[in-house]
Amino acid sequence: MLSLRLARGAHPLVLLRRLLVAAAAAGVGFLLLCTLGYAVAHPQSTGQSLVRLVWCAVPLAAVVQFALAVARSDPATRPRDGLDAAGLGPVQLTLLAAASTAISCTLGSGFALLLYMELRGDLGGPLSGSARGLLDGQAHLPWGATLTLLGLLPALAAGACIIALHPRREAAAMRQQAADQAPAEPVEGAEDAEAAETPAEASPVPPAAPLPKPAYAGLPWGIAIIAVGLALEAYVGHGPAPDPNKLISLPGRTDGTSPGVLGGWLLASLGLVLAGPGLTHWCGVLLAAGRPGAVRLLAGRILQDAATRIGRPLGVLCAVASSALAAAELYGAAWDSSGPRPFGPLTGLGAALVMACVTATAITAALDSRQNRTGTTAALQRLGIPASMLRGAAVLRTCVLLAVLTPLTWAIAELVTLPMSR
Repeated sequence: MLSLRLARGAHPLVLLRRLLVAAAAAGVGFLLLCTLGYAVAHPQSTGQSLVRLVWCAVPLAAVVQFALAVARSDPATRPRDGLDAAGLGPVQLTLLAAASTAISCTLGSGFALLLYMELRGDLGGPLSGSARGLLDGQAHLPWGATLTLLGLLPALAAGACIIALHPRREAAAMRQQAADQAPAEPVEGAEDAEAAETPAEASPVPPAAPLPKPAYAGLPWGIAIIAVGLALEAYVGHGPAPDPNKLISLPGRTDGTSPGVLGGWLLASLGLVLAGPGLTHWCGVLLAAGRPGAVRLLAGRILQDAATRIGRPLGVLCAVASSALAAAELYGAAWDSSGPRPFGPLTGLGAALVMACVTATAITAALDSRQNRTGTTAALQRLGIPASMLRGAAVLRTCVLLAVLTPLTWAIAELVTLPMSR
C-alpha cells in the first residue's frame, strides 16, 4: 500500500520510468509466452524450444538491469533524515524499492498475458486470432507453466533490488568508526585525578576503513578477457557463413550451435562490460590532462567522479551494440533477398527490447549521476560559474565518450566476426 501511495504522488519523470519498466516487462513476458507456446505446440522439437528459452535470458537480464537502475534513481526510496523514527530505515526503504519494482514488472507481465491471449484468439476481442498461426494458437497453454514464467521477472527484479540496494556493511563500519573517533566530553577534575594516578598511555589507533576500489581497477581484467575471447574466436571460428534456416547457426558445429564461438563472443562482451568504468575514468583523465581550461577541467573531473556510476551501463551498452553489429554482419553474409529471413518478428522484438533497455539504463544512470551532483552544481553557481559553462562541460563529456567508445565498439564487432567471415 505504501508503494502505491508513493507511486501516486511521485514526480512525472519517475512515473514515466516506472511505465517504461512495465512496458519492458510486457515485452519479456510476451517473448516467454511465445517460447512456451512453441514448446507446447511442438513437443518433438525439444532442442529448439530449449534454445528459444535460453535466448530469452538476454532480454530478461536487460530488463532486470533497467528495473534496478530505475529503482536506484527513485528519490522516494533514498534515506532521509527523520524516516528512521517512522520505521523506514535503510533496510525498509530497500524492501520498498523491491516491492515497487515487483509491482511494475507484474503489471507489465499481466498486460503481456492479456495481449498474447488476445492475439491467439482466446479472449474474443477486436484483435482476436490475428496472430494465431504465428503464436501457435491451436495448442492450449498450461496455466502452471504460464504463471511460473510470468512470475520469473518480478522475482528476479525484486531480488536484484534487495541485493544491490541493501546497505553495505562497510558503510555501517565507517559510521561506527566515526562515532568511536568522536572525542568524549571531559569531566571536571577527572583528568587531573587520572593523570596523578596512572601514567599517560597512548590511545589505541582505530583500524582504518577499507578504501573503495578505484574505477579503473577492472580495466586490465576487461582487456585480458576481451583478448581471450578474441583468441578463442580465432581458434574455433574457421567456417563458412551461417545458414539462415537455423535459429542459432554459427561455424564450428554442423548442428547449428558452436560452443567455442559463442563462448568467445560472450567473453568479448563481458570484457567490454568490465572495462566500461575504467574507460570512462581514463576519458576523464584525458580531458583533464595537461593545462586544461575551466570547461575541460570540470568535464574531466566529473567523468572521473561518475566513472563507477555510469561506466558499467555504458560498458553494457557497448557490449550489446558490438554484438548487434557482429550479428548483423555475420548473418548478412548469408542473407539472400529471395530466400528465407534469418531474423523473424520475435527475434527482432527481442533485439529491439535489449537495445532499448540498455540504452534507457545508460540514460537513467547519467540522470542519476546528475541528480547526485545537485549540491556541487548549486555551489558552482553560487561561485559565479555560468550555466553555459556547465552545459559546455556536459557536451564535451558526451563527445569524448562517443569518440572513444564508438570506434572501440566497432573494432570489437569487426574482430569478433573476422575469423568467421574470411
